[in-house]
Amino acid sequence: MKLALLGKGKTGSKVIELIEQKSLPIEVSIFDSKTPITIDSLKGHDVILSFLPGDAFLEYRETLKSSGIPVVTGSTGFSWEEDFKNDLKAPWVYATNFSLGMNLVQQMIKTMSNAHKLFSDYSFNIHEVHHTKKLDAPSGTAITWRDWTGEDFEITSDRIGDVVGDHTLTFETQTEKITLRHEALDRKIFAEGALWATKKVLELEVGLYDFQEITLKELLS
Repeated sequence: MKLALLGKGKTGSKVIELIEQKSLPIEVSIFDSKTPITIDSLKGHDVILSFLPGDAFLEYRETLKSSGIPVVTGSTGFSWEEDFKNDLKAPWVYATNFSLGMNLVQQMIKTMSNAHKLFSDYSFNIHEVHHTKKLDAPSGTAITWRDWTGEDFEITSDRIGDVVGDHTLTFETQTEKITLRHEALDRKIFAEGALWATKKVLELEVGLYDFQEITLKELLS
């Protein structure tokens, strides 16, 4: 596989490290501030993997679409327009979090989303912590968690040191409290999930896919 890696930051570097550690048959081309992203420079690649910040990704998004190359992106800080997928030429997979363990979390939160069937007075809240260089707050993962509950409530955020990612969902009534926490211990978990997605995207039909949906389908198959 010939992979176009957009962004060699914290997670992008882990992707390269993982490929080298496992001697994976993947040839990587790195695109950063020194290497322009154009349709010509992307030619010959099998998959594009983006870890660009959201604003930078949006700047190049139409170029990526025009390339006709499958895209896997972990860029966050924006919303996908409903009609974006209408003129895609290749399958795209997007994620707010490439942790494969998030599939287990999703199932737990989906169960918690049925709280209204048992309780009339309750509340949810989410607190997320990331490193100081993460620009968007709340994180895309925290917003996704809230979406999974089907509720509308406050998300609080902290940016501390080099925290990879720490998300806590709390469900509370007057008499009990339930806490669900996911803590990323190493950015390698995002690299593992992203590389899994670069293989999976080649099996998909043209369209826009949520990483959580395709990994959950794999989990339940």
